[in-house]
Amino acid sequence: MKLTKVSHLRGEVTVPGDKSISHRSVMFGSIAKGTTEIHNFLEGADCLSTISCFQKMGVEIENKNGIVTVHGNGLRGLKAPDIVLDCGNSGTTTRLISGILAPQNFDVTLTGDESIQKRPMRRIIEPLSMMGADIKSINGNDCAPLRICGKPLAGIHYHSKVASAQVKSSILLAGLYAHGETTVTEPKLSRNHTELMLKFFGADVRANGTTVTVRPARELFGNKIHVPGDISSSVYFVAAGLIIPNSEILIKNVGINPTRDGLIRVCKAMGADLTLLNENYDYSEPTADLLVRTSSLKGTVIEGDIIPTMIDELPTVALMACFAEGTTIIRDAAELKVKESNRIAIMVQNLKAMGADVEETEDGMIIHGGKPLHGAVIDTKKDHRIAMTFAVAAMAAEGETEILDADCVNISYPAFYRDLENLTK
Repeated sequence: MKLTKVSHLRGEVTVPGDKSISHRSVMFGSIAKGTTEIHNFLEGADCLSTISCFQKMGVEIENKNGIVTVHGNGLRGLKAPDIVLDCGNSGTTTRLISGILAPQNFDVTLTGDESIQKRPMRRIIEPLSMMGADIKSINGNDCAPLRICGKPLAGIHYHSKVASAQVKSSILLAGLYAHGETTVTEPKLSRNHTELMLKFFGADVRANGTTVTVRPARELFGNKIHVPGDISSSVYFVAAGLIIPNSEILIKNVGINPTRDGLIRVCKAMGADLTLLNENYDYSEPTADLLVRTSSLKGTVIEGDIIPTMIDELPTVALMACFAEGTTIIRDAAELKVKESNRIAIMVQNLKAMGADVEETEDGMIIHGGKPLHGAVIDTKKDHRIAMTFAVAAMAAEGETEILDADCVNISYPAFYRDLENLTK
C-alpha cells in the first residue's frame, strides 16, 4: 500500500470494540451457564480465532447483525476437540485458553501462526505447572505448539515476573477450577479486564493493589456485554489528529479503564489538545469520546507504572514524539520486544528510514523530535500495530510511503484504512 501526505484530517470515527474485552467475553461466556450476548464485538482475526477454538470444544456461538451470542456450556461443559486448536496470531487466545484447558478432563494441542510459535510461553507454563498442570512446549523451546493434558489443579500464590494481563488472566482462569484460593501478585498493575468481567459473571474475585485473588467457582453465569471502543485502536487517530496540520477528530465511545488510560495521561504531559467528552461510568468499563486537535507537542519521559497501561500504544506515541519539541525517552518497555514483532527494533528501523532521530535502548527508545519525516518503504513484519502507526506517519511525511504487508491490520482493525481515508474528505 502507498500513501502520501494529507493537508488535514477532520470528522468522527468509531473504532472497533476493545480486543481484550472481546476475547474475554467469548471465553467467559463459553464456560458460563446460560447465554452471553456481546455487543460491539471486535470481528478481527484474533478474536475470531477465540470463537473458533471454543466452537471446536462444543460451544454454540452465533454472530448475527453485529451481535455475538454465546450459548455457554458451563464451567465443566467443554468437550475434547477432535483436532488441534489453532490460535492464529493471537497471544491472548493462546495464553488465556491455556488456563482454561489445564484443569479440563481431556487433552488438547494448541498451535498458532509463525509469529505465535516464537512468542514466549514459559511465562504461563511455569505458574500453571506449579498449580499441577501438565503443559509442555512440544518443540522444547518454551513456545507453541503446546500440549496440555488436563489434570486437577491446586491454588497457589504466584509472584509474576512481568506485569502482564495475559499471564495474570491465565492463572486466574485456572484458579476457577483449582482446589483452594489462587493469588497473583504483579510487579506493576496490568489491565484488569479479567477481574472486572469475572466478577460480572459471578466469580469471587478480590483485588488489592497489584494483588488479585480468585476462589474456586461452582459456576459462572451468562451476561450481556457492551464492549467499549478499543483505546489501542484509537491511538492512531489521536496521533493523526495531533500531528497532522489543521486537524480535528472526534473518536467515539472509547474505553478509558484506569489500567488502560496511560495514552491519555502521556498526551496531556506532551501538551496535547485532547478533551474527554460524554464520560460514562454506568458499566464496569468506563467510556468517553476523545476530541483531538492539531497541537504543538513537547517531549516527555515515559517510564515505570504507566508502561503497562499503554504498552500497545507506545509505538504510536514514539511516532508522536518525532513531531514534538525536545526529547522523549521511553524506558521500562522491554515487553515490546515480545509482541507480534520486536516493536522496539522495528519502530527504530522504520522511523530512521523516514529520517527520524531515534535511538534504540535495551528497554525502550530515545526520540529527538523536530526532524521532518519523509517517505520510505516500511517493513511491518506483519505486525498490525506497526502498519497502522506508519499509515499515520505517511500522512504526515513528505513524499510517498509504501507499507509492506499492509493487510495485517485485519488482526485487530479490518476497516482501518477506510476509516482513515474518510477523515481526509
